[in-house]
Amino acid sequence: MVEIDGMKMVQTRAILNYIATKYNLYGKDLKERALIDMYVEAAMDLNELLMIHPFQPADKKEEHFATMLDKATNRYFPVYEKVLKDHGQDFLVGNRFSRVDVQLLEILLMAEEFKPDILAKFPLLQSFKARISNIPTIKKFLQPGSQRKSLPQEKDVSKVMKIFY
Repeated sequence: MVEIDGMKMVQTRAILNYIATKYNLYGKDLKERALIDMYVEAAMDLNELLMIHPFQPADKKEEHFATMLDKATNRYFPVYEKVLKDHGQDFLVGNRFSRVDVQLLEILLMAEEFKPDILAKFPLLQSFKARISNIPTIKKFLQPGSQRKSLPQEKDVSKVMKIFY
């Protein structure tokens, strides 16, 4: 739950859409919003795949890892690479910073935590990651000691598994 502007909000996407709209990060018109939503939903699909990996049973972890890398490098990343190439701009939608840029950056960073060279075949995504990471507020957030969370550690996974299973 997030408390913002006198409201108590739940549901991640509702919160993100509210913040994006409030801070003009949700496109200039309905068409841009639709593109942002479309790219965010795809990003969230990959995000979920990455986030559940640490919680896979030991006997399924290797298979899940291979599937996760395959989908990232053969399904999702090529699409975003093509969007950047076809669009020819610095950002994914409309040549201005939007919430999908933040979402994709987080996924790229998370994917690199699993496999540091995962972006090797995607030069436009590499450039995108560098460009978005250097926006002053994002750069500050990515510094060591920030609130950004890394992948769950084994001790955290054990706690979660005890609680839910």
